[in-house]
Amino acid sequence: MHLIDSHCHLDDDRFDADRDGVVARAAAAGIERIVVPATTANRWDKIRDLCAGNDAFYPAYGLHPWFVEQHQAAHLRDLDAWLERERPVALGECGLDFYNSRRDEKWQKRLFGEQLALAARHDLPVIVHARKAMDETIALLRRHAPARGGVVHSFAGSEQQARQLFDLGFRLGIAATVGFERARKLRAVVAAMPDEALLLESDAPDQPGAAHRGERNEPAYIVEHLEIMAELRQTDPETLAVTLNRNAERLFGL
Repeated sequence: MHLIDSHCHLDDDRFDADRDGVVARAAAAGIERIVVPATTANRWDKIRDLCAGNDAFYPAYGLHPWFVEQHQAAHLRDLDAWLERERPVALGECGLDFYNSRRDEKWQKRLFGEQLALAARHDLPVIVHARKAMDETIALLRRHAPARGGVVHSFAGSEQQARQLFDLGFRLGIAATVGFERARKLRAVVAAMPDEALLLESDAPDQPGAAHRGERNEPAYIVEHLEIMAELRQTDPETLAVTLNRNAERLFGL
């Protein structure tokens, strides 16, 4: 079985000590290609160098809302130039995160809106982070979504929100949270959405599944929640893998 991990922070410092082993374990599990999104401007170089060294890794560059206090207006100008020069597969990770507070809401929305405009200018899809901000994210995408669409990664919204996003040209990145019994809403989304709506992702080193609580997550583990997704969709993992790979290839131009 061959798989694409559509969202893995392989550049994360938590992988520095054994990144080669992580990549080898992923390959042994059938993960053949990995999309590596950025979080802050000071990590773009590391992602570029990492992806330049392995043609199975694909970079995306953006400004993640979780690190909003680190971002500056100048980083948007730098991102514009970086996208033009490096030609990644997507702009991201970008979006809105109101999990802790809305103190930076205005600045977050400006960063997100301007990154959506950059994605449109450079004809790129976007990788979107939306945490405790799904309705606000959808509202901004209605006004500013780039023509190439994108993915809302680690989707955690309702079926209604999922269908609104799909109608806007966005796919839903499904992480290991689908394996938790309490994730009834997400499981219902996975079961109900069209084949074209879904992507498979690890979000490693974060978001380990139920079988790896307290561990560092790895891309190799996506096989486990692929099987859960296949069961929810009443199909076999191999068939679903083909569909999910095709979705990732089309979105990112792989």
